[in-house]
Amino acid sequence: MAESSVEPTFGHFLRFWRNVHKLSQEELAHRLNSSPRHISRLENGSSRPSETMIEDIAQAMSMGERDRNHLRIAAGYSPQQQHTDFHAPQFKWLRKAMRLTLRAMDPYPTTLMDSAGSILMVNRAWVGFYRTTIPAAQLDKVTNHFDFLFSRQGAGTILSGWEDTLSMIVMSLKQDLMFNESPEKVIILEKLLNNPKVPDDWAQRAAKLEPMASFRVQADYQGALRRFYSVSQIVGAHGPTAYLSEPKLTISTLYPEDDDLDVSGLAEGNLSHPLLLY
Repeated sequence: MAESSVEPTFGHFLRFWRNVHKLSQEELAHRLNSSPRHISRLENGSSRPSETMIEDIAQAMSMGERDRNHLRIAAGYSPQQQHTDFHAPQFKWLRKAMRLTLRAMDPYPTTLMDSAGSILMVNRAWVGFYRTTIPAAQLDKVTNHFDFLFSRQGAGTILSGWEDTLSMIVMSLKQDLMFNESPEKVIILEKLLNNPKVPDDWAQRAAKLEPMASFRVQADYQGALRRFYSVSQIVGAHGPTAYLSEPKLTISTLYPEDDDLDVSGLAEGNLSHPLLLY
């Protein structure tokens, strides 16, 4: 009986990196304490690597997190995420870039959040938008984007028509945890699932929808119900692991659907917030 084979995607990656490092199959086999025949079988798809073998290959070729995770995905394994601290000294350049980005987004309300929904920065328009209906002392305590959206005391007081969107947020978190659990994300997901605003059929709703980075939302603005576009942009790595590699940052912005709706005043005046950093 013919031996079954797997898709050669992993083999393409392995051969590519061997060539990058100018290693023959014999040389790589020697580094891995393996055999050239096994390396050949990995490359032609007739053998599937173990997770240990993938890590050994990555170490033998000094691969970083992105490229090691590409190997893992190509072989059918979940990527491994390394937690990174956005506030660490080596990300000073990134924090500056994000401050400039949020400032450039004024007068459109914008937040920067991490993969768990923790808010890292806001712009002046975000403060101005919510300050009209949420007391300053309460708004200053906002630390998580998802909590804020779902809260009856937060954005949930002025935003409506979110049943499908909330379902998609929960589904996204749930599937993210299936790739790689983190205690912080587990806590957030449990809180959201216990929120009465989440539909009981959230999984069924989300299963019928294709995830998009943009969607419509209704908001009480200047005494009337207005439609806005909520648009998200991912700031992260390039390639297949772009949505899994840390630091995975999301910039979320509200734009008015009505071109005639003037929001220029949102960024004006005496505005302050602990996460408004310019």
